[in-house]
Amino acid sequence: MKRRLSIVLAAVLLVAVVVVIVLDRQGEDTPAGNALVVRGVIGSEKLAFFHDQRVADAFAKHGLRVEVDSAGSRQIATTVDLNKYEFVFPSSSPAAQRVQRDRKITTGYTPFQSPMAVATFDPIVQLLTVNGLVRKGPGGEPVLDVGKYLESAKAGTRWDQLPGNTAFPARKNMLITTTDPRDSNSASMYLAIMSFVANGNAVVTTEEAENRLLPQLTKLFLDQGYTQNSTEGPFEDYLAAGMGKTPLALIYESQYLDRQLRGDGGIRPEMRMLYTAPTIFSKHTLVPLSPNGDRVGQLLTTDPELGRLAATFGFRTNDARYFTQVVTEHKLAVPTDLVDIVEPPSFETLERLLDAIGRQYR
Repeated sequence: MKRRLSIVLAAVLLVAVVVVIVLDRQGEDTPAGNALVVRGVIGSEKLAFFHDQRVADAFAKHGLRVEVDSAGSRQIATTVDLNKYEFVFPSSSPAAQRVQRDRKITTGYTPFQSPMAVATFDPIVQLLTVNGLVRKGPGGEPVLDVGKYLESAKAGTRWDQLPGNTAFPARKNMLITTTDPRDSNSASMYLAIMSFVANGNAVVTTEEAENRLLPQLTKLFLDQGYTQNSTEGPFEDYLAAGMGKTPLALIYESQYLDRQLRGDGGIRPEMRMLYTAPTIFSKHTLVPLSPNGDRVGQLLTTDPELGRLAATFGFRTNDARYFTQVVTEHKLAVPTDLVDIVEPPSFETLERLLDAIGRQYR
């Protein structure tokens, strides 16, 4: 009887150990079919990251399958129905702050960020250098002098009016192509940079300054004509249609680096990336709408594998070693430290400016 009881107890213990091992292994490497689905809405520039199988596998190790839709960051904050999502992941802190304010959420994660830049071409860089709009930055990288650019834009300068211009004598205004300020975060980041310089190199903090600068800032957008609602739009035009259609396109640095890191991403030898002086960091901020969404934010912020993968898509991560290692390995001429960085206006100021400009489109 005692022997039989011992056998039964041993069998029970063995089953218990097996169950513990299985559960533990599921926590580390859950099959995709058994993973918990977490849905989010993100800025379009992060689609390639979330659709990458390596990223999916990294989340699966923690029992998650992350599914995403994309929208312009300002759309996410203002018009997208968030009730079917468990997290939002716009491309900047102002858009995230609006969601936090509207939903009374205090939690947020900023796992990576990207400075704003301008995608252009070597003949354009040479032309703008000769005309004093492009100069060398602290690290020797070419930068677009925003003050000089604003002077040209304010005067309504056309490309064919630039002295010595035989490379690009186009009869259109010399303007950076942006996205629609009513929808997209990159346009609001552009507005933040331009408003800072137009305000005497100071962050706009008063309604008096807003009203004084509004006509000049509005012109920068309206004179472009049609604008798209996501940064992927003008960047794809830049890659596909070339200099004739898009000589200067506002982008996230990560978009350009992502294409370079792929090797077959469409970056041709004559293509160049300019930083603006000053520039601004777009801080990709995840706001959880549920406990599962919070898990996604925590993993993106703390998991080393996801951090390293983010760097391979051109994002500057919280641990700078990942980004530095990636650009060094691929011999990309990218400054790992940028100096001339400004902060955006407050959420309320930026919203008033964007709303006022948006009304001029009607």
